Amino acid sequence: MISETYPLGGDLPVRRLGYGTAQLTGRGYWGPRGERADAVAVLRRAVERGVTLIDTADNYGPGIAEELVAEALHPYRDGLVIATKGGVVRTSDSAWHIEGRPERLRAMCEASLRRLRTDRIDLYQLHRFDPEVPMAEQLGALDELRAEGKIRHIGLDSVTAEQLTRATALTSSIVSVQNRFNLLDRESAAVLRVCEAHGLAFLPWFPLADGALTGGAATALGEMAGRLGASRGQIALAWLLHHSPVLLPTPGTGSLAHLEENLEASALRLDATDLALLDALADVP
Repeated sequence: MISETYPLGGDLPVRRLGYGTAQLTGRGYWGPRGERADAVAVLRRAVERGVTLIDTADNYGPGIAEELVAEALHPYRDGLVIATKGGVVRTSDSAWHIEGRPERLRAMCEASLRRLRTDRIDLYQLHRFDPEVPMAEQLGALDELRAEGKIRHIGLDSVTAEQLTRATALTSSIVSVQNRFNLLDRESAAVLRVCEAHGLAFLPWFPLADGALTGGAATALGEMAGRLGASRGQIALAWLLHHSPVLLPTPGTGSLAHLEENLEASALRLDATDLALLDALADVP
């Protein structure tokens, strides 16, 4: 039996299947996507369906996704956890600039606080480590923001197992990691093992392989979908929920129908034979 909830940071119980906001913005996570009212409707429906973890970032838009979260969900209901990210600056739909100087991290966090209309961010994730700034300085800046009450918990995005181990030795405030991880891409399996060992949540990005797992990829996946009466995407999400109790997928979509489909994955149960077949789809165990 899989657990449907996870104690994020030890004090924030969340439903393991959350919602990510990247798809509420345009191509390359730049500019708006469609009608603003449609995005607001998707966010509100996600929460109505029991989602308690909303994952966003300051550079989705940039700024647009955070503003949509606030427009749709503020004032935030009790138990709703809002996670956002900082540390990357966007100058176009294809330009990403890592920025980890302490003063810039502070400025980005405070801008997110304003856009989200909140005094404290439940989970603030460093979007990338800046190779030009000592890790201790970057984490120190976030620890200062946490001490001031502007951040409740700290997360990291796109790290190696070695970086994660070093970071947890520098601060005890880290409660989560976001790395790319899905049924077909398990390059971050070593990071997942560190998370399991340290009791950290792992929020896999591209949980549906950027759409590859919802199409015709992986014949065995398609056969299983037909047998179980589920979609390929639902099976891919269910596999994540079964694979490790610390995995908290936050699939994103701008479609109400796709949202409903994704959320139904939490009710899908896979047996040992199903899991063995799915585990064999990737080269990395």
